[in-house]
Amino acid sequence: MLVTDAGGRVVARNAVAEQLLPEAAPGVVLAGAITGWPVGLHDGVIEGVRGADDSWERSYAVHPVTHDDGTVTWWLTENTEARLAETALRTERRRAQFLAEASTALLGSLNLQRCMQVAGKLAVQHLADAALLITPAAERRVPAVLCVRGREPEQIELAADLAEVPGLAEALQGFPPVPSRWIDPASAPAWLIPPGFGDVGSIVVTPLPGHGVPAGALVLLRKAERAAFSEDEEIFARLFAARSGVAMSAARMFAQQSSITETLMRELLPPVLHEVAGAELAGRYRAALDSERVGGDFYDVYPAAGDSPESLVVLGDVCGKGVEAAVLTGKVRNTLHALLPLASDHHRVLSMLNDALLSSHHTRFVTLALASVSQLAAGLRLRLTCAGHLPPLIVRASGAVEVVETVGTVVGVLPEIDTTTVEVTLEPGEACLLYTDGITEARGGPLGDQMFGEERLHEALTRCAGMPAEAIAEHVHMLAAEWAREREHDDMAVVVIAAPRGQHLSAVGGSGRGRYTAA
Repeated sequence: MLVTDAGGRVVARNAVAEQLLPEAAPGVVLAGAITGWPVGLHDGVIEGVRGADDSWERSYAVHPVTHDDGTVTWWLTENTEARLAETALRTERRRAQFLAEASTALLGSLNLQRCMQVAGKLAVQHLADAALLITPAAERRVPAVLCVRGREPEQIELAADLAEVPGLAEALQGFPPVPSRWIDPASAPAWLIPPGFGDVGSIVVTPLPGHGVPAGALVLLRKAERAAFSEDEEIFARLFAARSGVAMSAARMFAQQSSITETLMRELLPPVLHEVAGAELAGRYRAALDSERVGGDFYDVYPAAGDSPESLVVLGDVCGKGVEAAVLTGKVRNTLHALLPLASDHHRVLSMLNDALLSSHHTRFVTLALASVSQLAAGLRLRLTCAGHLPPLIVRASGAVEVVETVGTVVGVLPEIDTTTVEVTLEPGEACLLYTDGITEARGGPLGDQMFGEERLHEALTRCAGMPAEAIAEHVHMLAAEWAREREHDDMAVVVIAAPRGQHLSAVGGSGRGRYTAA
């Protein structure tokens, strides 16, 4: 307790005030003698007062009481613990807010390098002067991201012995961190210190935990002129590293899954078609779900091999949509590829495929259209077989559209299947269309519930006489897609086999009708 007169000079103090505030001697102006003393007659706080035990600085709340004669009694109440608690609470709130913002920023990208750069930037903004994020590597050259305050992140490779930094090799394996007070900054190897960084004052090494496996290690460096990492700061650094590691691990898993998916997609997506056996080929495919690239429709072309003059064209439709149907699609395509030596006998190929599907765990079935294509002196010869599939359509040079009467049972349902093979001749400028029911069953129109239908498809094909295979495939696919627009639809696939017009066909005339022969 202190007492001041009307002019603010100390006139009395008790023994405790004398010990805590020796500078507030009688006759001294109190407001000028003690730094932080409240100016005016109001409550305040003074900090930095050395305690009675002379061991550390304390904080006191100041409460003035005025008297009628103008004197003021100043009562000082220690609030050190409360102030420390308030400071700790503010610090924890700032850290919690930072960790929340860091999590949002880190999870904002599923690119591993971008994620490491974001983690490095956050680390140098809030924790250190430089940060090094190191990912595990089987080879001596270790990929890493270096971030230094005031510079852009750098993607680097460390060709170094990681054991030179205490705890780094262990951190990369997920072991608990080595306390910074056990790491001598003077022993830091040259490769760890960024160029132009200066003297290192303290180092923290902590693991980046991932999803079940370590995502890497985080190395934080502070300059010599800054305070060393406290134990509390090391704990906070580990919390930040945990969030960074989870984000990096998620990005790495996404990259791995994307790579696997892309590899599988390449095998499941229909191939790019080219001319084979003197025939023009074109195909179009659209999955039922816009969010997926694969589905139950597929087509393949197998060029003639060995002594066989025929190339095989296959169009199929697996029951169902999406990835599940695509899995069976892959099985069917692989089985057909294995049966290519028997491709001259359509019924045998389809029967063996039927046996393979019946013996599998799949409960789905598939419809197929097979076309064996061989070149004639003028035109093409096609042997067509359908197994539960829509019959092929022939577009004559005159514009007439003919239905190939080949029928058969679906594959993968009954122990035995029946098929009929029909032979067709295409003269120059004529084409054969194989298509799935996603084309004709696409719903649209004025009310949105009318199917595209066979009649519209035939009408569209009459306008395709003499057109190249690419033009016919694009025209049919475009009409069906426009009919369905954004509405839900089945997978769509079309394949066009056309006999091109050429100088060696000039004597044919291009208007004769083909031949149908039941096989």
